[in-house]
Amino acid sequence: MTPVRKAFVRGLIAALPMTIVVGPFALLFGVVATEAGLNLFETMLFSISVFAGASQFAALQTMQENAPALVVLATSLAVNLRMVMYSVTLAPHFGSLPLRSRALMAYFLVDQSFATTVAEIDRRPEMTAMEKRAVFFGAVVAVAPLWFLACLVGGMIGKAIPPEYALDFALPITFLAMVAPMLRSVPHLAAAGVSILLSLLLAGLPWGTGLLIAAGCAMATGAVLDRWIEARG
Repeated sequence: MTPVRKAFVRGLIAALPMTIVVGPFALLFGVVATEAGLNLFETMLFSISVFAGASQFAALQTMQENAPALVVLATSLAVNLRMVMYSVTLAPHFGSLPLRSRALMAYFLVDQSFATTVAEIDRRPEMTAMEKRAVFFGAVVAVAPLWFLACLVGGMIGKAIPPEYALDFALPITFLAMVAPMLRSVPHLAAAGVSILLSLLLAGLPWGTGLLIAAGCAMATGAVLDRWIEARG
């Protein structure tokens, strides 16, 4: 087996445990989307064109609250701003790849593919760009087909899932599993603390605007503290 194929298999295997929460998460989106009034075609079009679970939920929630389109877009973008940081982290490793590869990776950049790739790069920094890309797409193959299939199933069965199944547990568990291992520095911890505190304090604001404020303040806190630590060091 070539090094690239081995890297792909490592990425696939490393991402498999994440499917435990990805499946219920996607299933829940399909259910929530149909309950919000979307038909099966609209649900799948939404899921395939956006492919960003948390942002999809945020958009649905604000749409159900009859928020203005600008608020819907702003909330979705705020939830997905972490992808910018993911891209900045991965750019040095994939900048030499062709544009078509980077464009495809941008579409499939999600928490699971990012976490798997970064962890593997940390373990094997000597990998080539092609091997790193293989790890990335190994994680994608483990997660993406399941996401789309579970969304389809959720959209088809809709309200047939009993509420006591509480599939919404997948959302917080997914983010806890992704974020917790990445809180490795004081700026990371400070940003997480500010985001949690402000999200709770501003939970009563309409249309999820409290989330926008909390996200902005958290990122600013982390950036300022990081620069301050660098200046002192």
